[in-house]
Amino acid sequence: MQIEQSLRELLWNPEMVASLPKLVLSLGIAALLGVILGQVYIRFGQSLSNRRLFARNFLVLVVTTTLIISIVRSSLALSLGLVGALSIVRFRAAIKEPEELAFLFLAISIGLGLGAGQALVTIVALAIILGLIILRGLTRSTPGNPNLYLTVTTPAQAQLGADQMLKTLAEVGATASLKRFDQSADQLEAAFHVDFKQVAHLERFSQRLRELSPNVRVSCLEDRGLHS
Repeated sequence: MQIEQSLRELLWNPEMVASLPKLVLSLGIAALLGVILGQVYIRFGQSLSNRRLFARNFLVLVVTTTLIISIVRSSLALSLGLVGALSIVRFRAAIKEPEELAFLFLAISIGLGLGAGQALVTIVALAIILGLIILRGLTRSTPGNPNLYLTVTTPAQAQLGADQMLKTLAEVGATASLKRFDQSADQLEAAFHVDFKQVAHLERFSQRLRELSPNVRVSCLEDRGLHS
């Protein structure tokens, strides 16, 4: 009997039931804004990572943040518990692109605003921010119309530098610009925005790099596609 009463109090709290419609509406808006943010990131982002795969996180991140803030905003004890819970969380995924971090902060901000009950302010602010991002994407110059994101990874002892990679790209008839350069004691990683006319040019580039360094690794991320 006592267990039944405890369950009824836990699951049928009048205050909780009264707040359910507002919570459901907030989560629905959060899901919609998360999807919109993801589509803008895919279309107008400039990150070299797989933007379509990364954008999938926005929906869950926005909705989860909205839920957390909706629960803890009225309770100091829950807020302190949230701080303690987050202090033991460790994220091991490396964020290499500043743009990825900026969009993650934007997704969290959406959740914070909706969870705090500031839906109108959040929507207006997001519309302005996304408008600026879209405007930047439409007005940026794209010399050469690159169609691939190319990442070359090679052991540090191979002494294969970014300048040599650019020369090899030019030799096979590709135009490229260096976007990221990471070097450690063990390996070197360079990322390029490249315009390859045909798949054969990419294969020729990979072959020439392997002649210079047998352990080189070449990976491509499609932007506009290649033709045979």
